[in-house]
Amino acid sequence: MGNEVSLPGYAKYIIHLNMHVEGIVEKHDIIGAIFGQLDGLLPSSMDLQELQRIGKIDRINVKVSHKEGKTYAQITIPCNMTKLEVAILAAALETIDRVGPSKAETKLVKIEDIRKVKREAIVRRAAEILRMWDDLVAPENADITRRVEEEARKHKLIYIGPEKLPAGPAVKTSDEIIIVEGRADVINLLKHGFDNAIAVEGTKIPQTIIELSKKKITTAFVDGDRSGLLILKELLQVADIDYIARAPKGKEVQELSLKEIKKALSRRIPVNNMRISTIVAVEELEKILEKPLEAKHIEMGREEKSDQNEKTLEENTEETP
Repeated sequence: MGNEVSLPGYAKYIIHLNMHVEGIVEKHDIIGAIFGQLDGLLPSSMDLQELQRIGKIDRINVKVSHKEGKTYAQITIPCNMTKLEVAILAAALETIDRVGPSKAETKLVKIEDIRKVKREAIVRRAAEILRMWDDLVAPENADITRRVEEEARKHKLIYIGPEKLPAGPAVKTSDEIIIVEGRADVINLLKHGFDNAIAVEGTKIPQTIIELSKKKITTAFVDGDRSGLLILKELLQVADIDYIARAPKGKEVQELSLKEIKKALSRRIPVNNMRISTIVAVEELEKILEKPLEAKHIEMGREEKSDQNEKTLEENTEETP
């Protein structure tokens, strides 16, 4: 606001004036001239000292600079008066033509409506509050139904095996399971209706995971970062993994939306375990996942592989004399 005047909460307007003095004067000289030359000029109801006493004007602010023996001043007066009173005071201030022994010229620059400035600030802040709405509104007040459902799904979490691995309740009964990295991943999948996930809970693959992978169709669903690749590499080497699914690059399974989960699982890659177990470098695994159709070892799932093996066996038998 102009000269960055410290405003009282009640101010409605700020009178801005420029003063040019033909001589070197200081701030107190200018303030003295204002009070001295307006004394008796205005009605008693507009006496400056009285206006200050009853809070209709605030402290008069003066900034001075000197150049070549002359003084240049910027004057600001915050006030809380009617438009008529402000106009009269501004006109009276322009009559100040002397500061001490030096000639002076005083000109009104503008009258600033503080309420307009405050309204603009309110508009900007209100827009900012709207953008931050979800963070500002207490979670307990938002979407109670959704939160109840989430809490109910959390309670469906079970623990499997001697390692007490977090899992969805369908892991025990489903023909297919989803292997994820941690407990938060299982909870997120439960929240979105996938109750057949089980967590590795560390970089060392638990024996329970290894045993389950031998009995069920397994999808390794890992985070889209290097740690996800490291866990995937370990899984592929020690467990019987049928499919690979990966979160979008830079994202974790625990933060995915339902749409992102469905998309990742729909793009799962069938794996030929014998070939992929020879992979050593994580970077090589990264390239394979980025271009799965170009990788020779990306072929088919467990059931498809079994059908193909049976077909090959039949063909070989027919050709045997």
